[in-house]
Amino acid sequence: MTSPNVPRNAYTDSPEQHPHLILGSLQLVFWIFFRRSAWENHLQRIDPTLDSDSKIKRRLRWQNPDFWKLLIQAFLVLPVLANSIVVALVLWLLGAPVEKIVSGVGWGVALGVALGVASGVVWSVALGVGLGVGWGVVYGVALGVASGAGGGVASGVVLGVASGVVLGVALGVALGVAFEVGSGVVLGVGSGVVWGVVWGVVLGVASGVASGVASGMALGVASGVASGVALGIGITINLWLPVVLYPFLTVWNILLYQLDKRRKATKPSFLRWHSAFWDEWQRLPLQGLDEYVLLVMRRNPQEGKAAFNYLSTSRQRWAAQAVQIELDARELERCTDVAAIGNAYRNLALGELNSPVSSLLSSFSRISEDVAAALNQNSSYNQRSVLTPAEERLNGLIRELTRSGDKYTVRFRPIAYSWYEIVTDYVRELAEVVELRQEIDNPYIIGVPLTEQQEIFVKPVDLSGTYISTRIEQLLLDRRRPPLLLYGQPRMGKTSLLNNLGRLLPSTIIPMFVDLQGPVSSASDYGSFLSNIARSMAKSAQRQSAFTLPSLGDQILGYDPFTWFDEWLDEVEEALQPNIALLAFDEFEALDNAITKGRFDEEDVLGMLRHLIQHRPRFKVVLAGSHTIEEFQRWASYLINVQVVHISYLKQPEARQLIEQPVKDFTLRYELNAVDRVLQLTRCHPFLIQLLCAEIIALKNEQDPYIRRLATLADVEAAIPEALSVGSFFFADIQSNQADAAGLAILQFLAAQGEGAIVSRLTILQHFPDKSDALNLLLQRELIEEVSEGYRFQVELIRRWFASSLSVM
Repeated sequence: MTSPNVPRNAYTDSPEQHPHLILGSLQLVFWIFFRRSAWENHLQRIDPTLDSDSKIKRRLRWQNPDFWKLLIQAFLVLPVLANSIVVALVLWLLGAPVEKIVSGVGWGVALGVALGVASGVVWSVALGVGLGVGWGVVYGVALGVASGAGGGVASGVVLGVASGVVLGVALGVALGVAFEVGSGVVLGVGSGVVWGVVWGVVLGVASGVASGVASGMALGVASGVASGVALGIGITINLWLPVVLYPFLTVWNILLYQLDKRRKATKPSFLRWHSAFWDEWQRLPLQGLDEYVLLVMRRNPQEGKAAFNYLSTSRQRWAAQAVQIELDARELERCTDVAAIGNAYRNLALGELNSPVSSLLSSFSRISEDVAAALNQNSSYNQRSVLTPAEERLNGLIRELTRSGDKYTVRFRPIAYSWYEIVTDYVRELAEVVELRQEIDNPYIIGVPLTEQQEIFVKPVDLSGTYISTRIEQLLLDRRRPPLLLYGQPRMGKTSLLNNLGRLLPSTIIPMFVDLQGPVSSASDYGSFLSNIARSMAKSAQRQSAFTLPSLGDQILGYDPFTWFDEWLDEVEEALQPNIALLAFDEFEALDNAITKGRFDEEDVLGMLRHLIQHRPRFKVVLAGSHTIEEFQRWASYLINVQVVHISYLKQPEARQLIEQPVKDFTLRYELNAVDRVLQLTRCHPFLIQLLCAEIIALKNEQDPYIRRLATLADVEAAIPEALSVGSFFFADIQSNQADAAGLAILQFLAAQGEGAIVSRLTILQHFPDKSDALNLLLQRELIEEVSEGYRFQVELIRRWFASSLSVM
């Protein structure tokens, strides 16, 4: 529905025809010459089946009043107007007075309409409506041949045709002068061009035979050349006419722009009369169009947006692109604090541009995302640590723009410098606040995965003590290309590892991280599903390896998205050479849930994944989740020979480092027994270490400065209740997604026995008969462990949460 702030029939390829019969007829002529799409859409509105030969549809068509209106305009109104204009012009050139011209045209129109209708019925039925000049020439040639047959001279016939046309026109003009144009119009309108040409050819052939072969050949050649030139001009009109009109249209467009600049902003603009919106054949850039659209956007955003959308698919799409770039520049320019900078990336149209400035806008977008990530940190230290890389990128961008000779340098360099000053000042303010309060910086990240920017990240190891990244690298070199499953408890660091693979693996391996939660698995159709995957791949490759994938098109949103996605992967593989892509799908359980709900078909999605694994040697696939493939049988049937990489608790050296020296120059010191207690409570679980240590720092920052920098065993114990409360989302996920009802009952029973308590299998089965399957599932989920023919919680903090939840029940 058109906005009330957008003029009616403006910025559309399907305008409505003017209701006035004559003005509407002239509008049709204008559309045919300048707006072919408007003409075609008009015909579609009248009757979408105009090209159909069905008898039923033809019968219904003749009952359509709009169709009759079209016929009247095309075969009556327009011919009358055309002949009246021609006759008036001829009389004017002959010097006839104005009164004679007016009365002559009036008589011509009146008699032309009357006789035109009568003779048009007879002759149009006989000769066919619309054959026009073509049939006139055919019959003229026939009569010419008959008249010249006595002479037997072919050239006389040619001469007859040529001179006949000339004589026919002369006869029409002479009669028009004699009878005040009345009969001239009668001949021109009543019988159409047919009568003038027929009688002219008859007279012309007679005189042609008499005047001889020589003059006939001369006139014939002249007539042929003239006809050829006219035909060539008509065929190539769309090539040369835009060039001829260009200077005149430029003056017209500039005049409109200057008038609008001087008008009040509240008045409707003249932009809709700009030739870009009615001349579809103009390929040459209409200079100043982008500035004009920006002017209208500032005064009337709805109208400016409508004009922008129209230009985006027209021959003047360059102007839409220039407008979008300027809008992005203004959006970046309006960022006057770090909060605005952190939000800027949401409003940039990166995927909509095909221009060298795209890489520049991508740099601003990435910096904006870094700032947003920094502002989401819950400590001053983490904010500073994430903002530091953003500072460095801005500094590098300024140097790059200083050296560049690109036309956009002048526009974007001041913006980069402004951002750099804002970010630098904010980092300085954070440091001053921390120093003033003598606070301990809290480097721990709670609730969100670690990115490649966090220094706190510790490389996880598998059960054998081998670094997981090393294990993944070894499996990637396997020529059999087996898919990998990165399996482990929730919050064990799987996503953090995937986010950091770019700096852990060789540069020849390009990580492409795809989070299957959120937009991917919640997509409404396959087009959006595959588009979200492709965009995630491109974004991750750029962020982790500074590798740019081929640009994404909009075809995936239309017909046959799987074919489009497969073709795009062809382009990606070609661009990868000689590198390898590590396609990592995180939280694959979310996609399985979408398949279970019927949102996607199993064969379509998992079949595509299997095809990618088997037939694209440059792609290695990693799945990450807290469940095994065996728990989802449909996955197991598609992903054969999956290699499981088990990510588990940290080893003690890495865990101690995470507690005592998480980052460089960490100011908090621990008593030895305090560190041992943290290890005992968390069992070196990376998330639980961060959770508990973050609460210890929060507790210490509330104490007097003279005891603030040393953590004791009492501090560790005092931080436990708050850690259980802050981390409730983690423990609630265990309760909701890691155990069934029978398993939860067993966990609460074990939790009630106290810290470190071991309960025999016999005792458990006596309390929960026939629940051995639930017990085995708890073992598989690594929530409990088997010790001396009994079972106990693996992690004390998890036991305490279940014990506290039991006391509340």
